[in-house]
Amino acid sequence: MSRDTEAKGCWAVGSDKLMGTAERREAPPPSAGATAVAERDARAQAPDRGIPAQEEQQEEERAYYRPLWVEEPARRPRLPDPVRTSAVRAVIIIAITLIQAMVAFLGTLAGSWLAFPMVLSSVASTVVATWGALDVWVTRQVWMQRNGVVSTPSSTARALRRERRKARRQERASERAKERIRRRGGAGQLSHS
Repeated sequence: MSRDTEAKGCWAVGSDKLMGTAERREAPPPSAGATAVAERDARAQAPDRGIPAQEEQQEEERAYYRPLWVEEPARRPRLPDPVRTSAVRAVIIIAITLIQAMVAFLGTLAGSWLAFPMVLSSVASTVVATWGALDVWVTRQVWMQRNGVVSTPSSTARALRRERRKARRQERASERAKERIRRRGGAGQLSHS
């Protein structure tokens, strides 16, 4: 662009000042990751600084490693397997019951012959769905009593854990005894047969 066009205020087509975008076209500040990558590339190209480029590159990768996601702790602990199984079963049964009830209702409105059998099956499914919901509750209570809270006086979990600890102790003691015999080279055996 010539100085005389600048002085007159006429800007050339394609000029940043013509569109008023000169301020907007400034590069944003580089992010930490972009800066690290640029520095790593520069150091890899100039390995004459006393530090081998490959070791430094590995250090940089470890320093700037970002996982794809960050795991957050669960708000509630995961349901035990038997409880989750019964809950899934109950949800499926309840969903089928609701579908049957809807078909019975729509069949009744339409005056279809299918309405009466669907009403009967809906009543039976309601009983089964109630059983499914109670099964979830009972399974949860049983699991909690057997494996869960130890502080409850009626809990059987305390006795089960005591038995498991006793079995582990006996197993460790027998392993130590076998190891002791191996270290002695068989000394202490009464016969060589």
